[in-house]
Amino acid sequence: MNTDFTFAIKSIRFDENYLPSDTTRITTNFANLARGERRQENLRNTLKMIDNRFNALAHWDNPKGDRYTVELDIISVDINVEGNGHTFPSIEILKTSIVDRNTNKRIEGIVGNNFSSYVRDYDFSVRLLEHNKNKTTFSIPENFGDLHGKLFKSFVNSSTYSEHFTKPPVICLSVSDNKTYHQTENQHPVLGVEYQPNESSLTEQYFKKMGLSVRYFMPINSAAPLAFYFFGDLLSDYTNLELISTISTMETFQKIYRPEIYNANAAAGTCYQPNLKNQDHSLTRIVYDREERSRLAILQGKFAEEHFIKPHQTILERWSASFAL
Repeated sequence: MNTDFTFAIKSIRFDENYLPSDTTRITTNFANLARGERRQENLRNTLKMIDNRFNALAHWDNPKGDRYTVELDIISVDINVEGNGHTFPSIEILKTSIVDRNTNKRIEGIVGNNFSSYVRDYDFSVRLLEHNKNKTTFSIPENFGDLHGKLFKSFVNSSTYSEHFTKPPVICLSVSDNKTYHQTENQHPVLGVEYQPNESSLTEQYFKKMGLSVRYFMPINSAAPLAFYFFGDLLSDYTNLELISTISTMETFQKIYRPEIYNANAAAGTCYQPNLKNQDHSLTRIVYDREERSRLAILQGKFAEEHFIKPHQTILERWSASFAL
């Protein structure tokens, strides 16, 4: 494997006092919540929702439903392409930790929650849009997602990653509103009932190039399935508490960001098609600017193009062509 690129990790606690850094993608869920007049109330309520959901799922030996609290750290990954000390903010993810109040122990959770990437913004909000501009039929550019996938694999298999994290990442996303999901007979005690989509999505194909498989599960008392992207074996490689930390974190963000699906008043049935126009849903008390999020994704994609793709194009193309894992 080519190891010319190096990575550096920075970490900041996501709590009610969190302020986004200058390099944070401002459309990232946790950054969006931390702005405006109600920023501290937003953050406090979000963290409370996560804790409540965690304790509801981890209900054994937890009669009062207050045994655990979830701590979140924002992990920012910078990449150094030319070895000259100049870095680019490539990936940002959340890492969960679980505090057991009964034992006063801090348990390591899962890294990968709320995955975001400038290069992914470039692929979907710049390259894909430009490729399909003024075309009557939708198509995907050649080698779409190849560079991003190889950069991600390089990071996960780097010494930097192994020095900071003991297990591979799990990335949890919402389901696609243009796919139909069918309930299966398989059921996990924490992840819940498994669903299967009627066809593969562009997101699935994109994340496959990152080396990730996907399975869809709807935990108990959830309104819709979640998409879990992972390496290895999702059901046996992680403990119940680790899985619950991801579910409680990402389901909370999805209830805020996509209430039509994840805060719907009726849960998904055996055959389910998500609907972002669903009116039968409840809103949280947390302010979230979805319109701004969509608009700024294009600006962030262009930022990646200007400051990463174009300046390092020759090096990136050469590295990508020789990359092997």
